[in-house]
Amino acid sequence: MNRFPFLLAVVVASLGQSVFAAGRPNFLIILADDVGRDAIGCYGGRSYATPSVDALAAEGLRFEQAYVMPVCHPTRTTLLSGRYPFRQGHPRWGSYPRDEEKTTFAALLKEAGYATAIAGKWQLGLLKNDPQQPRRMGFAESCLFGWHEGPRYWGPLLYENGKARRYSDGTFGPDESVEFLTRFMQQHKEGPFLAFYSMALSHAVTDDLDQPVPFGPGKDRYESYADMMAAMDERVGRIVGTVDELGVSDRTMVLFLGDNGTAAKSIVRAEGGKYIQEPVLSETTWGLVPGGKGSLSDAGTRVPWIVRWPGTVPADRTTEALVDGSDLLPTLLELAGVPLPPNVELDGRSFAATLADPQQGRRDWVYAEHRGNSFVADERWKLMSDGKLFDRATDPLETKPVRADSSEVTAARKKLDQIVEQLRPPR
Repeated sequence: MNRFPFLLAVVVASLGQSVFAAGRPNFLIILADDVGRDAIGCYGGRSYATPSVDALAAEGLRFEQAYVMPVCHPTRTTLLSGRYPFRQGHPRWGSYPRDEEKTTFAALLKEAGYATAIAGKWQLGLLKNDPQQPRRMGFAESCLFGWHEGPRYWGPLLYENGKARRYSDGTFGPDESVEFLTRFMQQHKEGPFLAFYSMALSHAVTDDLDQPVPFGPGKDRYESYADMMAAMDERVGRIVGTVDELGVSDRTMVLFLGDNGTAAKSIVRAEGGKYIQEPVLSETTWGLVPGGKGSLSDAGTRVPWIVRWPGTVPADRTTEALVDGSDLLPTLLELAGVPLPPNVELDGRSFAATLADPQQGRRDWVYAEHRGNSFVADERWKLMSDGKLFDRATDPLETKPVRADSSEVTAARKKLDQIVEQLRPPR
């Protein structure tokens, strides 16, 4: 059975009959790589134009308090499993627990009759060694670049349904991902389907191969972070446009989110076999923000999280309801009317109720971890595993831990300490 921290059940009635009037919904999950909230216009970002993502927010619900792990691999294991990394024994980088492959959200939806597909980034294993891993984990169809096996952008090495193919240097990998998922959704437009666009953008190029990966045609450098943000946004618009063109918008929940904070640096050139990087700084309405990827600060873990579902999710709304990466699995299952996996200790809580009413939320706190450190946080306070407490209402960039004692500070620390004690992450 599901033990603490959450006892979960499928609560169809909480959303009302309108959600299920047309049958089980389709799901389009768009996971942008190295894109923090500071990089998105509707969140206050000013450095990059993001009209497609901003349009999703205008047509849907924007979560202001959404959190994931500060780097990509543990975020993916958490999203797929509904479990924090320590709960899975901290899977080593580029792996996924074999005994948990059948309880990913993709596997559970597939078993319930969903057509399932993923395109883009995998990173949960070396596909050259285990090309059928995505299928075992519930993705009946896949088009993925191998984790550190070849280029992801120009002239990509892609595994389509387990078979490797090296494309010409004039082929842009993200375009192949969009086209693959477009064909998939066209084929399964009667639904229900799960399409997972695990984007390469806006992550830097692969940097650990024997030879530097190719530049784009006619170029003498790699795309800058700003270039990749423009490319990311354009492809978000393209894949969401497919949903609209197929006439299934009202039956499709689109979720856009980031896998961690914005990268601190991005590779721009290769000279003499060495990669040259430049810092990534984003201008925002709350100041100039250095890329926070890899940090347990909000810059590293607080991400864009936008849901569009015309006719079901209210348009142009925001919510302060807390949500973290572990919540995706129970939400998708609740909306699909699929029972939670038995005998699995979940950390996630469904945010389905928030979609119907942005004032509702089922979380009082969120959690993230990285390299033996962690935090728990509520809407205002963040307690680090080293004991530092931050008041983000007065210190949004988390520059100074709270030192003065007051009844308010004491109460906040006590509350978060109790959560840590119940959760029992490694400290």
